[in-house]
Amino acid sequence: MHVNCQTEVEVKHGVGLHARPSVTFTRLAKSFPCSIEVAVNGSDVWLNGKSIIKIMNARIRKGSVLRIRADGILAEEAIRALKELIERNFDEEKKHGRTA
Repeated sequence: MHVNCQTEVEVKHGVGLHARPSVTFTRLAKSFPCSIEVAVNGSDVWLNGKSIIKIMNARIRKGSVLRIRADGILAEEAIRALKELIERNFDEEKKHGRTA
């Protein structure tokens, strides 16, 4: 079965997708076998969600709305995981406190 899923999520993280969140995002994206693409603020340009260079160069700021789409195996799971990661601010709060 060929699955194409898409979602939208607003970046609430104070500095947007700077180095650490970009790495966290792309690492999670790479853990799924499907293709993952990201468009920023309604752009028609889809970026490879697994490319740290593409994501960092997109200069995604706080308040940006990301459209994330995935195509292929585990697409729905990938979309859900990436959306939740962004909604949790890339788990950065946990890293600055004590580790669980």
